[in-house]
Amino acid sequence: MKRLKNITAIALSLIVPTVIAGCSQSGGKKDGTYTVGIVQLVEHNALDSATEGFQDALKEKLGDKVEFDFQNAQGEQTNAATIVTKFVNDGVDLIMANATNAVKAAREATSEIPIVGTSVTDYVESGLVASDEKPGENLTGASDNNPVEVQVELMGELAPEVKTVGIVYSSSEENSKIQADEAQAAFEAKGYTVKQYTAADSNELQSVVTAATAEVDAFYEPTDNLVASNMEIIKNVTVPAGKPVITGEQSMAEVGGLATYSIDYYDLGYEAGLMAHDILVNGKNPGEMPIFHFDTSNLKLYINEEIAGELGITIPDSLK
Repeated sequence: MKRLKNITAIALSLIVPTVIAGCSQSGGKKDGTYTVGIVQLVEHNALDSATEGFQDALKEKLGDKVEFDFQNAQGEQTNAATIVTKFVNDGVDLIMANATNAVKAAREATSEIPIVGTSVTDYVESGLVASDEKPGENLTGASDNNPVEVQVELMGELAPEVKTVGIVYSSSEENSKIQADEAQAAFEAKGYTVKQYTAADSNELQSVVTAATAEVDAFYEPTDNLVASNMEIIKNVTVPAGKPVITGEQSMAEVGGLATYSIDYYDLGYEAGLMAHDILVNGKNPGEMPIFHFDTSNLKLYINEEIAGELGITIPDSLK
């Protein structure tokens, strides 16, 4: 995977009014090229893959007729807001926003330039769109939601002795709170006790997880960007404590979780890229384009056999 560059310094003087009147949905330059601004909330494997898939889809469709201005907000909402303000000032033809808070920043910055989101679990519950079927205004995108019930079943198959499950997530990510509540309901429906914990940043994460290990038998970690970026920290606490971790997507399990049923974030970004092409070239109205969702047939089982060995977990034949 290509290493994505970090956000460059953006002077405060770039902050300008957030709407450019008259910006068309399918602009492009006189030579037929398009400029797409990409704001990615933070760097970790899942979001990186989604960005890569998005760019590949547009490059396959448009070749050298598309230019990308990629910026990484380094996990800071204020950076995301500054980045999209610059995109608006520059008059980009479309904004791709990767992760919920990045989409929020883009949504607040412009009601004219089309926005395609990705790596968002629930666009409606996050207050980004009116409905999945008809998002409204200038925003559409691809959802990374997958049914948490399959993760509950996976926990039961790999760690049947577990009774209490902890969920740790960022206190600043609304999307993660939505996922945590959905997971709690799903686990409790199967008889588990669930405890939720929040951390403000990576510095607090280790102490929160350490304290939680004394109260729970295992963890379920949704696709939270703070946690996904710091799975090494999670692993360094949970593995010595003998606590299995089921994750919401594969790259988290690869770094330090036990297992997951995961969508492919490259494919997710690719679908978002196809949506962007329809907007730029075919003049589609993003507000009338349904939010894209994978179905359960797209989920892939991943088990981290090294972690399973360290935890003394035998993988049942049904999962091999």
